[in-house]
Amino acid sequence: MSHDRWLGTAYSDLAAQRILDVAAALFAERGVAAVGMAEVARAAGCSRATLYRHFADRNQLRLAYVQREALRVGTQVAAEVGALTDPSERLVAGIQSALRRVRADATMSAWLTPDGGGIAAAVADRSPVVAHLVAAFLGDPDDPETTWRAGWLVRCVLSLLITPAETEEQEHRLLEQFVAPVIVAPVPAAKGLGH
Repeated sequence: MSHDRWLGTAYSDLAAQRILDVAAALFAERGVAAVGMAEVARAAGCSRATLYRHFADRNQLRLAYVQREALRVGTQVAAEVGALTDPSERLVAGIQSALRRVRADATMSAWLTPDGGGIAAAVADRSPVVAHLVAAFLGDPDDPETTWRAGWLVRCVLSLLITPAETEEQEHRLLEQFVAPVIVAPVPAAKGLGH
């Protein structure tokens, strides 16, 4: 790769990250649903053409933001629970770590409002990065049963983010009693569920 081509890629990547940083600040300030592309371009100090060169539309911008944050949080959670060997304990600790991290971040919390919750669910559900991260955390991301469970787990975590239990202890109990047994225990292949 030539020096000029590499530099162009580096600048392009930096510009995309800058746009995502600006969008994140706007999400936290105004709410996810209220932030439009023109507003992001204005706040980033770039033209709309530049913004659209990096992100085809508002949904793609949202998806890129969620995927970037999922990678960051996923890396932190994996490091935090990596030493746990009991699968159920590791799963519950990992979910609770992710919940705490997302809730503690003002920008990610903006996605958990009544206006943003549906957007968050739709974006997370269609994100290949989120699907792969969760499936990899559970085991083999190439195994259809693991990816099936990962999809259900994403929905459970989103539910807890959007509608949290009253206390962390209650969430812990819900995860131990209802989520971990389903995710960790071997389950016979389901018939006719489309996976």
